[in-house]
This record gives sequence, structure tokens and C-alpha cells, in this order.
Amino acid sequence: MRSGVDEAATPKYAHVERERRWLVALDRLPTLTGQRHVLIEDRYIDNTALRLRRMTDSTSNAVALKLTKKYAHADTRARPIVTAYLDANEYAVFTALPAHALVKRRFPIADGGVTFSVDQFLGPLAGLILAEREAVDADSLIALPTPVWALREVTDDPQFAGGTLATHGLPETLP
Repeated sequence: MRSGVDEAATPKYAHVERERRWLVALDRLPTLTGQRHVLIEDRYIDNTALRLRRMTDSTSNAVALKLTKKYAHADTRARPIVTAYLDANEYAVFTALPAHALVKRRFPIADGGVTFSVDQFLGPLAGLILAEREAVDADSLIALPTPVWALREVTDDPQFAGGTLATHGLPETLP
């Protein structure tokens, strides 16, 4: 019988998400005001590795609802992840569970020919801006340039993981 430990070690149903993240300086970014973005409302379900997400496009108002699990893995840059897209009724069932929430706007911002996802956090995390970029393989991930508007890379800093931010708030190590 296959278990979650097996899935984390050798994904069969999940895919490996390869990603790097950076802390961003707002004053170095192009203006975000009025730019197309996706509003992301995350709920990190208590005592689980599950994230419930509602995404709303700022231009079309199209909505996507999904439930995601990121498996714990020694390599924080390449983690098995599985996602199920939900309908409104399924989403409502999960919103009844106790969770910690965060809200952010995600903007596609290019730098040096590479488009990054730039997250501007709202509510209790207002002022925090992170950028992330996924890659198809380990070599491409390593080759990603650091954006000119980045203060520092935070990929390996658990204080900047979504669930940690939702639960514990802003890290004390902000510049």
C-alpha cells in the first residue's frame, strides 16, 4: 500500500514544484498600481499541510478554486505538490475548517527577459512583497537570475513560507 511518505519520496500522483523566492523592495519595482493581477485568498488549514486557494483575475473576474498539498521534503527548492480544482460547493466545505488566512495580489513582472510572480501582501502582512519563479528542472532553477528589485533570496528561509506567514505573521528579520 502506498503512503504519503512514499509520495513525498517518489511522486506518483504529485508533480515536483521547483521554485525560488526573493524578498522584494517596493521602491525598486515598476509601479504596481493599476496593473493586471490575480487576487489570491489562501487558507492554510490548521494542523495539516493543506492550502485552500481562491484566485480572482482583476480584469476578467474569473475565479479558480483549488486545494493543494505540498509534501515536506529535504530539498525546499523541489517539493512534491498535488492540487485538486474544486467547484464552489466543494470549496465551501473546506472553508468551514479552522485555518489561518492570508491575502495577496500576484503580478507578472519581467526582469532581464524572465517573468516573475510578484506577490504584494495585504491585511496583517501589508508591506511584504515576495517574488517567485518556477523552473522545469534543477539546472534551470539554479540558472534563474536574481531580479534587480530583490533584496535577498528567501527560498530556504521557512519564515517566508506561506503557511508560516499566515500563522505567525511578518518575520522579525525584515530589513
